[in-house]
Parts: sequence; C-alpha cells; structure tokens
Amino acid sequence: MSSPKRIHVYGHVSAQPQAIANLFGAQLASDVSAESDLAIFAVNPAAGIDQKTIEQWQALSDFQLPRMVVVNELEGSDSDFEDAIMIANRVFDQLVTPYLVLHSESGSPIALISLSDMQITDYSTNPPTTSQSEVEHQELVAEFREEYLEEISAAGESAFAAGLLFPAVPIVISNGLGIDVVRNFINQL
Repeated sequence: MSSPKRIHVYGHVSAQPQAIANLFGAQLASDVSAESDLAIFAVNPAAGIDQKTIEQWQALSDFQLPRMVVVNELEGSDSDFEDAIMIANRVFDQLVTPYLVLHSESGSPIALISLSDMQITDYSTNPPTTSQSEVEHQELVAEFREEYLEEISAAGESAFAAGLLFPAVPIVISNGLGIDVVRNFINQL
C-alpha cells in the first residue's frame, strides 16, 4: 500500500519496524523526523522498549505530531498486548487502547474486540468477519471500555489527528489482525 502521507516508523529491530513500514507505505526512521504526518512506534512485548525508541518518542513530543503504537510479535510469546501497553504507558505517554485481543483455544491472537461498539472482528476467517460480542466478553472488558470511553470523551474527536491522543493497536502480520485498524487511523489524517 502506497500512501501520500509521510509516515515514519520507529522501533527496535525485534518489533519488525521495516515490515510495519512496508505494510503502511511508510519509511523506517533511524532519526527523528518532524517532517511527518504520523509516527508509528513498533513494539515487541517480549523485548520491551529500548532507550533509543524512548528518546525518539520524547523528541517527537516537541512537534505534537500524531503518534501511535503498534504492538507486533504477539504470536508464540508469553508476553501480550497488555504487557506492552503497561510498559509503553511508563516510558511514552498515556496510550489509549481502542481494541483488545481475543485468543483462540491454542492461545493464538485471532480477533479484536472494539471498546467503542463491542463488535468482534475475527481474523481467523478470510475475509475477517464481524459479530456482536457475547455478554461474557462484555463483562470481561467492561472496565477497559469505561476507561477508554472516558479518555475519548475528554480528549475530543480530533485528538489523534491533533497529536494529543495516542492509540495503541495490536497487529499480527500473518493473519492481518489489526492492520485495518491502523489504516483507519491513517485515514483520519
């Protein structure tokens, strides 16, 4: 996918930032670029976030450009999306999580549940299918949903594009999980 937007991807090699850049028509950045419409930070939950990536995030804070975090490398790891968000909240800024990951019986990430409308997108089907979540899912994510809706309400609709709200999105390249979500954010710019 080629994008007319100037998107730069940052992150430690363990988070596959070049693969992320390729997905979204972006450039892999080794140095901070203020000439950007969006900065995507790739994070591998098993590897954590290295000092260089933290410094790049902080340097971009001065420019107030839109930034988001994609959490990659979720397959075959004991670490998960929530682990990555806890770390990123400590070393970046407070992130918002519009989606949470649902796993198959074997533990593989296969679906996302939207905290805004409670819809589940199942990426184990081709094309992905969407369905309403069940009551048990709604109960499990109720606290996360309440927190997310409060943050969105307080920040306002255009907060992401204004560089004031930082979404974190889980992605799995092999099954496409979350890639459409990131593209939707890119389209908001």
